[in-house]
Amino acid sequence: MNARLPTPFPWALSERASQMSASVLRELLKVTERPDVISFAGGLPSPRTFPVAEFEAACARVLRDDAAGALQYAASEGYGPLREQVAATLAWRVDASQVIITTGSQQALDLAAKVLIDAGSRILVETPTYLGALQAFAPMQPRVSGVVSDDEGVDLAALRATQAAGEPARFLYVLPNFQNPSGRLMSEPRRAALSQTAAALGLPLIEDNPYGELWFDAPPPAPLSARHPQGCLYLGSFSKVLAPGLRLGYLVAPPAVLPKLLQAKQAADLHSPGFNQRVVAEVMKDGFLDRHVPRIRALYKAQRDAMLVALQRHMPEDVHWSRPEGGMFLWVHLPAGQDAAALLPRALARGVAFVPGAAFYAGAADARTLRLSFVTASAEDIERGVATLAAVIRENQA
Repeated sequence: MNARLPTPFPWALSERASQMSASVLRELLKVTERPDVISFAGGLPSPRTFPVAEFEAACARVLRDDAAGALQYAASEGYGPLREQVAATLAWRVDASQVIITTGSQQALDLAAKVLIDAGSRILVETPTYLGALQAFAPMQPRVSGVVSDDEGVDLAALRATQAAGEPARFLYVLPNFQNPSGRLMSEPRRAALSQTAAALGLPLIEDNPYGELWFDAPPPAPLSARHPQGCLYLGSFSKVLAPGLRLGYLVAPPAVLPKLLQAKQAADLHSPGFNQRVVAEVMKDGFLDRHVPRIRALYKAQRDAMLVALQRHMPEDVHWSRPEGGMFLWVHLPAGQDAAALLPRALARGVAFVPGAAFYAGAADARTLRLSFVTASAEDIERGVATLAAVIRENQA
């Protein structure tokens, strides 16, 4: 006879587990899966951009030519030819030995957190910043300070004051290109000044660049990592230019920190899927991205333009929004006294979803902000969804 086990079973959770929280965005996406909801909430690439035929052909070639290697355990740093392709595409001289292929760039954030953060140590982020980075850093129990930022990103005077005000930070996390959530682009002068300031302060930078190839009219300036490679950890992703379901990204690290990042990778998952890595390398060869990514840019620019037109047509005069030069997101400021989180249930009831901005702040949040993604909705849905959202905002003002 089996002994009856105590209920509930006494699992002892770690202090680290107490720092973990569900993603506001992931919870919201469950609601937006309803067919009657026009969703501006998800940071999802448009399925129209997935190169299905190229993947089908590449899978067949990989299984025909290298099935044993593709289906076997592999090196933790990643598939050599793919690492070489990554190194060759970067805007500064990088050896393939500095590249680690990761299970999405989200894993690169997790590895950086494990290697660079001690409990109680201080780290810096932009204001606002990427929600997924805050989630990746939180289990390591840092003290996170948001640095005052403007339309170009981190305010340098505020950065110097923040760094001087307390314990020196372990790093500053930045997204210079079409930032999630704000859509802002860091200018060439600001990049040069930030690189110089960080070097003078002895402040390492984590440069996250998932959206850099999604520019509309002109490419962004050179990365921060190209200016000070020994002081930067660079993160990239295949999710926005190929497909997120592959779960492949990469990090580029200076020799001083790379071995520990690789050890953290080994402990996490041994290696990212070798089959997926070979398929991506196969798809990318012969310059496929040079032909494919311009089609993504053209599609997203048209959808951005549709949203800007709709916002101009329907929104009350005291609502303000960004005009991104690339990427996937618009950042909206509601009138004084309004709260985007309180507005969301009313919008959902009318069939429109967005992400309240408060989740993207490390400290005190601006409750009037919200993020709109324009890349998965049709022009017709953008028009209807923005008109509905504008009506909800007006009703909330009454």
